[in-house]
Amino acid sequence: MTFLEVQNVSVDLGEFHLAHANLKLNKNDYMVIIGPTGSGKSVLLETIAGFYNPDNGKIFLEGNEITNLTPENRGISIVYQDYMLFPHMNIFENIAYGLKKKIKNQDIIKSKVLEMAELLKIDHLFDRNPETLSGGEKQRTAIARSLIVEPKILLMDEPFAALDVNTHAYLTKLIKEVITDCQTTCIHVSHNFNDVYNLAEQVAVMKDGKILQQGTCQDVFSKPTHNFVADFVGVHNVFEGTVTEIKNGITTVKLKNDILIRSADTPPKTKQEHVLAAVRPENIIISNEPFLSSLRNQMKGVVEDFIVRGPTVWVATNVNGTVFKGMITLSSYDLLKIEKGKEVYISFKSLNVKIIDVYES
Repeated sequence: MTFLEVQNVSVDLGEFHLAHANLKLNKNDYMVIIGPTGSGKSVLLETIAGFYNPDNGKIFLEGNEITNLTPENRGISIVYQDYMLFPHMNIFENIAYGLKKKIKNQDIIKSKVLEMAELLKIDHLFDRNPETLSGGEKQRTAIARSLIVEPKILLMDEPFAALDVNTHAYLTKLIKEVITDCQTTCIHVSHNFNDVYNLAEQVAVMKDGKILQQGTCQDVFSKPTHNFVADFVGVHNVFEGTVTEIKNGITTVKLKNDILIRSADTPPKTKQEHVLAAVRPENIIISNEPFLSSLRNQMKGVVEDFIVRGPTVWVATNVNGTVFKGMITLSSYDLLKIEKGKEVYISFKSLNVKIIDVYES
């Protein structure tokens, strides 16, 4: 059974809004929501938390409708980027705050606070005040305060955005371990793709108040179903074309200048001839000679440009006026003797070509 379901929910707050949002999450899933600034990610979290009443649509948790429940009756906790700790309380009191409303036995409270603080490695900070803590310590305190009440869902809105790179990396690993240990279902809004790679079982992409795609990381990053999603998640090779044939499970798409791309995918709208063909840079093979294999896509081009980025090299190959961007290792770059104007061959599998219907952005 679906644990959380957002059904056709709309909320209009002027500049920030939701437009017929649909979302499903299973118990103990960790979802990261990504999208540009102003796409409605925070509004979605706060609507799930109960801070906004939808103009239409419904929200279900564990099969029960919670659309009109008050925030305190939903069993949902939320953590923000700016921590929102109580400045007049020490760290122990901050963590224990929500628990004291549920439990009166002081020994049980102390035991639970200690257990949660040990998980988040802040048990040595109990007597400190929030203003004396580092950003990472403040965020761990805020997360401890939210998790200790055993929420059905933990919502986190850009929780690591204010942290330095090293602290971010440390907290990412720690939080994943704690969330797993506590068996907590989590929805996490982020602009950082490393949060998606390192934390998410599910990812959702939003734009203009709409959830354009939801699925596993593999599905969203390798099989985008929307042209904006393809661009946003870094599928740099997205080409407009016309479907000329669908035969034996292979779709042939004709690009400009009569370039043909073959895909093992089929258009979601089978009658739509005008489509996009997308292939990720890491799936493009670059060689000095024709690649002898069963690859259905192979063409000759000229290196238009290349950029060395750490251990990888991005190579732009112009094929009859269409530029394909590939990604190779430094050792391959040296072996191939890549330089501008050099003739090379590019090859890629039909399985690695995604066919996308053309949507208005």
